[in-house]
Amino acid sequence: MVQTDSPAEASGESARYTLGRGTLAAVVLAVCLSQMALSVPSLITGLIQQDLAPSSAQLTWIVDAFFIPVAALELGFGVFGDLFGRKRLLVGGAVLIVVGSAVAVLVPGEGSSTDTRVTLLIIGQLLSGIGAAAIFPTSLAMVAAGTHTTATRARGVAVWAAALSIGGFLGPLLAGVAAKIHTGWDGTGNWRWAYVGIMVIALVSVTLSLILAQNSAAPEGRSLDWPGQITAALGLFALLYAVIQGPESGWGSPQIVIAFVAAGIFLVLFVVVEGKVAQPLLLLSAFKNRAFAINSVVTVIGMFGFLAIMYSTSIRLTTVQGFSPLKSSIAYLFFGGIGLVLLPLTAKLLERYNPRWVLFAGLVLIGVGGLWFAGVPASDRALGSIVGPLILAGTGSGLAFAAMSAVAVNALPNRLAGMASGATSTFRDLGFAFGPAIAGAVALGQAAKEMAREVAANPALSKAYEAFQAAPAHAPADQRPQLEAAVHAVSSGPLGANSVPATVTSPDGQVIPFNPLKDVAFQALSDSYSHAYVLGGVAALVAAALTLLGGRGGPGETHLDDDPHTLDG
Repeated sequence: MVQTDSPAEASGESARYTLGRGTLAAVVLAVCLSQMALSVPSLITGLIQQDLAPSSAQLTWIVDAFFIPVAALELGFGVFGDLFGRKRLLVGGAVLIVVGSAVAVLVPGEGSSTDTRVTLLIIGQLLSGIGAAAIFPTSLAMVAAGTHTTATRARGVAVWAAALSIGGFLGPLLAGVAAKIHTGWDGTGNWRWAYVGIMVIALVSVTLSLILAQNSAAPEGRSLDWPGQITAALGLFALLYAVIQGPESGWGSPQIVIAFVAAGIFLVLFVVVEGKVAQPLLLLSAFKNRAFAINSVVTVIGMFGFLAIMYSTSIRLTTVQGFSPLKSSIAYLFFGGIGLVLLPLTAKLLERYNPRWVLFAGLVLIGVGGLWFAGVPASDRALGSIVGPLILAGTGSGLAFAAMSAVAVNALPNRLAGMASGATSTFRDLGFAFGPAIAGAVALGQAAKEMAREVAANPALSKAYEAFQAAPAHAPADQRPQLEAAVHAVSSGPLGANSVPATVTSPDGQVIPFNPLKDVAFQALSDSYSHAYVLGGVAALVAAALTLLGGRGGPGETHLDDDPHTLDG
């Protein structure tokens, strides 16, 4: 598939840089690491909820804090790799993940306030996200720039996408195993072991990249374009902030309205700037290529649908149904592991057929899987009942990850590999960021309203809840902190209300009613997350329909049939 690395490093594509086995190994580990770091928090949200007692919005921020720098900075990192060498970014990204994981591990215990602890964890997530923002476009550019025929390009992109899938299930598996370790931290603080694991793998990635990776760059026609960098980053950050914080602050609140307006202004400025600078961050003319333009839209919508489904599944299994992280990680074995199994087939499909048809098939499978998920009630706790939709969504994601990447990098010449990789990574991770934020907003907002209606309509339940809220004031001093924490969790929203048990057992063995909203919260969450699955499934099917508007192949499109299948231009 690839050639062995030569001793000398290629300084640019003009040196006919060819992807070697050592470089590919470093790329695979770095991509796998980044995806693991991305997926770990989703599996330990239940433990984080119990340990830190965050609000629903804070819990969403803990997951989405990783996505914000990834989506906002990938375009810029694509340029940095082209200009200064991609190996440096591969190494530097892994170093940042080491630092971010260390910050997460060092989040203080119960002696500190919830806000302080949550803020530190979010900072750790942000740092790791910046590292992943460097790795995702850089690694794909290294594959694209080093492959020069449709056959090697198809196999290289398929391996890169398989690394994404592998990280997607190894991260949750690591989180599940880490949750079983009950030494080092008190109570539910063992979620930190997952970040210890990420830190160790990141250190291995740094070492492997330094030793094996071959450098490449393509500085011709590329510049730092600081106006473009700044306006793109600020516009995307403002947009993501508004989407994530909107459900908590209110969509009509001044800060959210201002954030949306700022996002619009900065993104318009970005387009204006890119049309005027000599060497833009993103060539607007690239969107004249029909395949590239449609693929960009499809990537955002399709990955939003997939992440809405995957995030809903993680919340369903861990926080709603109360499965252990290790048991819940079985779902991610389907989400990500199938992509590895399908690797030979995916590579062959990308080589023989227009990748947009592979993308279409993948998105249809994801959409059907999401709608199937919606029909399985959360009261059905058997993992077997969701194996079918898991297989569909996992198969679809394995095909879609590879195909959307292939369409993007095949549509533009090799000298623009960094830009194409940065753009498709940005669009993919925008969809990833929107998925948890919007699906969570829809589900939790609806669940909160359903709970409020139930309490208002049931005087006995309302009275029991008032007594529960007043319990800490009448409790002995030694029991008061635990009761206050329980009341705070229930008041924080549906997820918190579902995490506190309905009954407790007294020292003499009596079962005593405790949280009156437990059953109400469970039912409300069950109903609302069914709607989130529908949202994700419909989005994936819409994206699939849009792929049919793509080109039919030929020069500048998504598949070249002429021998010797050269992709350089």
